[in-house]
Amino acid sequence: MAKRNDLRPIVKLRSTAGTGYTYVTRKNRRNNPDRLVIRKYDRTVRTHVDFREER
Repeated sequence: MAKRNDLRPIVKLRSTAGTGYTYVTRKNRRNNPDRLVIRKYDRTVRTHVDFREER
């Protein structure tokens, strides 16, 4: 089981296109304390859009 204060927690990335498409990844909390924003492919709109970390 993962600890609550894990150094690399699992985060859910939600599409900013409003489609509800998500990715799941891990991030290093020490290097990236702010919310993560990654440009990835959204299959629903068939283009690359920004995905923001959801808590």
